Amino acid sequence: MRDKIRVHIADDHEVVIEGVSALINTDDSIQVEGYSLTGKDVVEWFKNNKADVLILDINMPKLDGIGVLKTFRNRSFQQKTIILSGLSDPKIVQEMIALGANGFIEKGSASEHIIQAIKAVHRGEQYYSDEIKDSLFDLYINESKTDEAIKSSVADEPLTEREIEVLKLITQELSTAEIADKLNITVKTIETHRRNLYKKLKVKNVVGLAIYAVKNNIV
Repeated sequence: MRDKIRVHIADDHEVVIEGVSALINTDDSIQVEGYSLTGKDVVEWFKNNKADVLILDINMPKLDGIGVLKTFRNRSFQQKTIILSGLSDPKIVQEMIALGANGFIEKGSASEHIIQAIKAVHRGEQYYSDEIKDSLFDLYINESKTDEAIKSSVADEPLTEREIEVLKLITQELSTAEIADKLNITVKTIETHRRNLYKKLKVKNVVGLAIYAVKNNIV
């Protein structure tokens, strides 16, 4: 029998934890492993316990969601993270992606997305609700007003199958060496693909690649 996906829920409102737990309990392949009411409690819990997926609010007492992700990154914690928040400011979303969040869902649409999101990030994919995708892309358009290629969501040149494959792995936060090993090609070749992606998509960093991939349903 396949092991269940273990989930930890972090939110400062018990009613949210109860609601998310009730949704999770409708799926036999997922179980709630624990919950926390403060950001500090989240960090302490993961020091001694494990979960596959963390569902994390941004506005939390003692340590907010951004602080939690920064702490996890510094300590190399391995769980996947889905942000579940009433805040959908694209700049905040962008920051959370940069810090390693694997998904982002607005609380108002949680019931439609939570199960799908948990399963997707557990498989190593990214998951964003449609509202989040739209707000991210609107932000990127506003920051790239002179870039007609980004405005139309079309690359200067079509991406090759290999470039799409590399793009997917980059958005999963694999290093260049890990991607090279996974695809059985050299690090130098991956670096070339990465440069070509930046050039074709006219982006400057991994966040730009992730936004393009999300908007175009590549991940």
